[in-house]
Amino acid sequence: MKDLLTWTLETIRSDDTMMSWLEERRYEWAPIVGNAISKILEGQSVIVMTDDSFRWFEEYLVRQVNRPGTNRPLLPFFSFDAVYPFAASIKKDQDIDLLFDMLELSYPQGFFFWYIGKADHPMARIALRSDDSFLWMMDEEVANSFTMKSYDEMIDIKLLQLFRLFDKTLGAALFAEVDLEG
Repeated sequence: MKDLLTWTLETIRSDDTMMSWLEERRYEWAPIVGNAISKILEGQSVIVMTDDSFRWFEEYLVRQVNRPGTNRPLLPFFSFDAVYPFAASIKKDQDIDLLFDMLELSYPQGFFFWYIGKADHPMARIALRSDDSFLWMMDEEVANSFTMKSYDEMIDIKLLQLFRLFDKTLGAALFAEVDLEG
């Protein structure tokens, strides 16, 4: 079993679809992805949410993670819009409290948000309310997040590459090929 940093570097280098930018940022990547995957292995559900400009990626991610032919168990990934289609009605802290109450009842094994987008979007307000969120933030540094530039002309490709790396890491962790703690 390899440690996560070594495994990540080898995976990036052996995959022709990955670019060198991922290799340079693996030290930022490994701790947050290891934490997120550990929670999944513990039985927590993932609620995926994005700002408006990355809605396509939310749909892609939720569809791809459990696609047929992955040769692994189905995993609890859900679109926030499917879980709570009235997100636009969330305006006050009390609304977020009620949402969290509902989610805690719905996911007794636990849940966390996977948010992709800008920090000033209303969805970010929900995800940032929890210290357990898996954050891919655009244009702003936020503690325990992976930061990217929304105006990067390669952002869509980079998101797809990151998901590919995440998906490979998830599979390797499920089959004890990688040590998430190391």
